[in-house]
Amino acid sequence: MSTPPNEPVKVTGFDQASIKWVLRTIILFTASAMLGLWVFQQNVSFIMLVLLALLFAVAMEPAVSALSNRGWRRGLATGVTMLGVTLLIAAFLVLFGGILFAQASSLIFDLPNLVTDLTNWVNETFNQNLDPETLINQLNVQPAQIATWASNFAGGFVGIISGIVGGLFQLLTLALFSFYLSADAPRLKRKIGELLNPDAQRVVVTTWDITVKKTGGFVVSKLLLALASTAAHSLFFAAIGLPYWLPLGLITGITSQFIPTVGTFVGILIPVLFAAFSSPMDAVFIIVFASVYQQIENYLLSPRLSKITMDIHPAIAFGSVIIFANLFGAVGAIVSVPIAAALVALLDTYSKRYELIPELVETDVKRGSKQ
Repeated sequence: MSTPPNEPVKVTGFDQASIKWVLRTIILFTASAMLGLWVFQQNVSFIMLVLLALLFAVAMEPAVSALSNRGWRRGLATGVTMLGVTLLIAAFLVLFGGILFAQASSLIFDLPNLVTDLTNWVNETFNQNLDPETLINQLNVQPAQIATWASNFAGGFVGIISGIVGGLFQLLTLALFSFYLSADAPRLKRKIGELLNPDAQRVVVTTWDITVKKTGGFVVSKLLLALASTAAHSLFFAAIGLPYWLPLGLITGITSQFIPTVGTFVGILIPVLFAAFSSPMDAVFIIVFASVYQQIENYLLSPRLSKITMDIHPAIAFGSVIIFANLFGAVGAIVSVPIAAALVALLDTYSKRYELIPELVETDVKRGSKQ
């Protein structure tokens, strides 16, 4: 049956009211998304600060839980733990602060010389014609810029009063949120649970426990490994008479643990470069010592600490650092790996596993036999 020529065609399922509702919904959703994005962008530094506070709170959880299980009130346990961490940092600054910041300032001033020596070595070895001054300008390590860096660095840490005044609000905010996120963790978990049905409450409890146990263990193990690596390398650098042994030891220890995959090589490359142009044999000694220490860490230290943490694939860890650093800067890089560790743990918990087909089992067996 055909439609009469002058009668308008009706579109089934779409009337004027429905079209207006769809348009209003789209406009409202778009406006809400843009408003949310704007609010996030305006408060991204504060959000990162809260995430960093959460990371500190999770890292303190093993000590806080141990004291709480002994009958301590959780607020008191959190306060004592934070006081202990503060005292350890203060003791380190009292014992090594002067040496660290004096050597660090000298290290910064010596960067142009390192660039010049490295450029001359590349020119002689590979028959190149690179200009050291051009590289220094491109890397922005001119003497004037170096002086500014050193002044800011020394003024921020040695002149501790002026440094704290400049960042007092951020420091207090970090300490306050770290304390309350740790001290009120059980109460916060109950408050969230009151808003959800029983099934969702079980998911919250499981997610919370996995995040605290796995991520907290991950952070603590990395801190302990970084401390051990820093101490070992600093003592070795001092024993062979390497200049700037303390800041170079800190660089090696921190980068080896908190930069995934390539951190070990980056951390040892910097002291090797400084030693190579003053005493080549020291560079060889550093490489040998770093190789031996890496084996000790891999087969002795890391397996014992990994009992309280979890394994995360290096590619996931490295990718998370790159993404978070690009989005949120240095703080994003710090919180990236623990967040990735928590997400991987949750995925392992809630993902469904299937039995492998024979072809995949045979492939896995063959690969294992080759290894």
